[in-house]
Amino acid sequence: MALTGGIASGKTTVSDRWAELGAVIVDSDVLAREVVEKGTPGLAEVAERFGDEVLAADGTLDRKALAAKVFGDDAARADLEGILHPLIRARGAELEKSAPEGALVVHVIPLLVEIDRVGEFDTIVVVDVPEDVQLARAMSRDGATEQQVRARIAAQATRAERLAVATHVIDNSADLAHLLVETDRVWTKLRKGAVMKSGARRADG
Repeated sequence: MALTGGIASGKTTVSDRWAELGAVIVDSDVLAREVVEKGTPGLAEVAERFGDEVLAADGTLDRKALAAKVFGDDAARADLEGILHPLIRARGAELEKSAPEGALVVHVIPLLVEIDRVGEFDTIVVVDVPEDVQLARAMSRDGATEQQVRARIAAQATRAERLAVATHVIDNSADLAHLLVETDRVWTKLRKGAVMKSGARRADG
């Protein structure tokens, strides 16, 4: 199962709540950092492609230096994604395989639509928020200008594109209390669906 949504949509709040309820969270942003930690094959690949100048003095990844290398360079960004995405997917698969039996595994993938991973999941949950609310929240959270946030929104899939692939939608157009009610509502549906699938497998067996 995948959880996605645009910038400042509330994905973290949803995934944190589901973790409290017993879900195993596989966060692609966390994995993206993990696969290039000091000493990993991923970091070695990045350094080989972009040069030792993307490494800090202590041998860790200098993220600002790497960002400067790929900013505005589509070919460089594609090369970086070509290194990271297979490693992230492989690590995510490992975590899913090691999850306790019966646990709901939730892959949090902000760019699910953009990187064409929709077909990998039979259930997709979209945290949906109107663009004006999204804009205001991102500006407040990140201290960014309206122009900066609009540019980030424009670089992502549209709201309509995300909703088109949704199995379930969590509405985050109101306050936190409303979001948690929505989150629990969808969780109940997901658990019911998981129980039904488990029962069907036992019957087939």
